Order: sequence, then C-alpha cells, then structure tokens
Amino acid sequence: MKPHFSIRSILPNDDKSIALIIRNALTEFGANKPGTVFFDAATDHLSEVFKKENSIYFIAEMDGEIVGGAGIYPSDGLPNGVCELVKMYLSPNARGLGLGRILIEKCIAFAQEKNYQQIYIETMPELKNALSMYEKFGWEYIDKPMGNTGHFGCSLWMVKTIEN
Repeated sequence: MKPHFSIRSILPNDDKSIALIIRNALTEFGANKPGTVFFDAATDHLSEVFKKENSIYFIAEMDGEIVGGAGIYPSDGLPNGVCELVKMYLSPNARGLGLGRILIEKCIAFAQEKNYQQIYIETMPELKNALSMYEKFGWEYIDKPMGNTGHFGCSLWMVKTIEN
C-alpha cells in the first residue's frame, strides 16, 4: 500500500520530533560535527525560530508520523532578495519516495510567493543524496558562503535563481 503524505507548517509540539530526525540524519551520514545544525540550539525550538516574517518550516508526515521537514529562512547577512533553504532532513523510511522533491517544491513556491529572487543552501559533502537532488533542481555551486549563519562546518554552498 502506498504511504499517505501530508505537508503542513510546524507546530510547537513538533519541535522534539524534528530535532531528533535532523540529528539522527546527520549522525547517520557522519556529518554530526561542530558548526552544523547538529549543535545549533535553534534546532530544538524550530517552531519559535520560524515565526520570523517571510520564513516557513514545513513538516512532512507519512501515515500520520512526522518523517522530516524543510524550511525557507531569511538568514542573517544574506543580500536582499535571498533566502536560505534550511534544515531539510528526512527519516530513512521516508527517503526515496518523492517526499524530498515535494518539500523542495513547496519551499521554492513559498520563496516565489515572498518575492525572493534566489535561494541559498549551505551543506556538506557527506550529504551526497541531497547534493544530487539540489543539482537536479538547478542549484549551482558557489565559491564561498553568503550571510552569517555561523555554520562553519558546512563546506559547500549553492544558490538557485528563481523566477517570480
């Protein structure tokens, strides 16, 4: 039987579940290192973080269980018109089912709705599957980080120009 997906905005009682998914995924891929969201205190209270204007965090549920999420955020120091795709992680049982594609499409649509011109990503070589998906969606590598996220553990940076 095909699983039933639903996507919705984050709620306060989702914080613990999504923080666990994020940290478990980073551990699974050997990317649980300083300077990443693994050690970011904000990871434990994303529902508060994403109350910021022009931001959103989508929670993905599969058959009623939280299995991942992704968000758009106007990170500190980014140029006008640029937002960041942040904290995109899925549980192992939710990967390979098209849910990552759905989350990215929702994030891009939100960014367009808010009139952002570019979406920035900070990531790591350990997250090979994510890199492949970002490339398919048209993100291109850039030489250095944008903004002031504090995620010095990320060594790859990408940007996608979006049509409004």
